Amino acid sequence: MTRRRWIADQVAGNRAVLTGEHADHLVRVLRASVGQEFDVAANGVVRRSRIISVEDSRVEFELGDEVPLARVPKLTLLLAVFKFDRMEWAIEKCAELGVARIVPVIARRTDAHLASAAAKRVERWRRLALQAAEQSRRSTPPEIATPIKLSDAVSLTGSLRIVLSESEQQLQLRDALESRLMDSGEEMIFAVGPEGGWTAEELQQFHQAGWTSASLGNTILRAETAAIAATAIIISVLR
Repeated sequence: MTRRRWIADQVAGNRAVLTGEHADHLVRVLRASVGQEFDVAANGVVRRSRIISVEDSRVEFELGDEVPLARVPKLTLLLAVFKFDRMEWAIEKCAELGVARIVPVIARRTDAHLASAAAKRVERWRRLALQAAEQSRRSTPPEIATPIKLSDAVSLTGSLRIVLSESEQQLQLRDALESRLMDSGEEMIFAVGPEGGWTAEELQQFHQAGWTSASLGNTILRAETAAIAATAIIISVLR
């Protein structure tokens, strides 16, 4: 039977602890009890663990043997800020699929109210990413960065940098990936635009900074669908 995985809030020696709302879900919803075994990710290492104490808003584990892990691609998603409910869906699903970092980007077509409120949503996005990481049995949640301007985003470095563009007619995403064999230690960055897509001026910024344009096909996808589909394609190729 596959054991449920948790990512510890606190680690000291061979002990790990879940606290707050994180622990409440285990205590109240899953009815945790002393002696139950789970996988616990402690400082990025997953260990088979046993509950040794249960209190309100606190569950303590004794850490046991290390659990082998599959290699995780170094994948960064630049995600233009769009309607928060849909953006949260994208963050959650891309976290489940395996992105290592998500960087929210204030794009030209990002609504002004969303742009001004984005920084206040980061902690919520991080909680969602943590929950998604545990759901998908990851050892660490993806990093959720504070929102940045596009001018800063295009200067981020990686071994392969791809901007998804509806106007790209020649190069499909999978072809762009398969034409570039990547080492497991290399980082890839891909950028997904907001509702309405990147503007021509923004695409020019990407191109001038050395990014490669690629397409997801002839259909026009919602921003959240594009982010999830692209992540799934990239993960399938990089693994």
